Amino acid sequence: MFDIREETPQDVPAREALLERCFGEERFRKTCERLREGRLPADGLALVATRDGAVIGTVRLWHVSAGPGRPALMLGPVAVAPELQGLGVGAELVRAALARARALGHRAVLLVGDAPYYARFGFSAEAVGGLWLPGPYEAGRFLGLELVPGALATARGLVQPTGAPAPRPDLAALVRAAANDLGAALLSAA
Repeated sequence: MFDIREETPQDVPAREALLERCFGEERFRKTCERLREGRLPADGLALVATRDGAVIGTVRLWHVSAGPGRPALMLGPVAVAPELQGLGVGAELVRAALARARALGHRAVLLVGDAPYYARFGFSAEAVGGLWLPGPYEAGRFLGLELVPGALATARGLVQPTGAPAPRPDLAALVRAAANDLGAALLSAA
């Protein structure tokens, strides 16, 4: 038994640990990461699955353009604790994310993933036939889903990130803190 809810800031360390377990450092090399990096996920569309208070699954959707002037969302990554894969957690996360996206008025969702797995939700490679991604990807794994009929029918062009920028750390404050820590360590060693 598990619950699905909106991700909170307190979930971030557990989500990152789960992504590391499932994908390792390889996740940072993926083309879709270029669309996510430095951006915030779409409001209300970062979800976690929990069991007994522990994060066991995660999914996020991100704002992108499906060609010029055509808003869409990019789904991913979806991750489930390896020992719980095959129990439907990932499928329920995807269903919940798509239902929320539809309820929030979004028109289309894109992803790069296993076509047979995502076909059950209505994703297809045909839906993104006029689109391409900013980096290497397997064409048969680039998929789309119209939440509103016709939303991708005439979509053409490069998929680009459009989401809100993530806050950046205050570099000066980090340097000051590191200098203070170093100074304190030197004083205690003296």
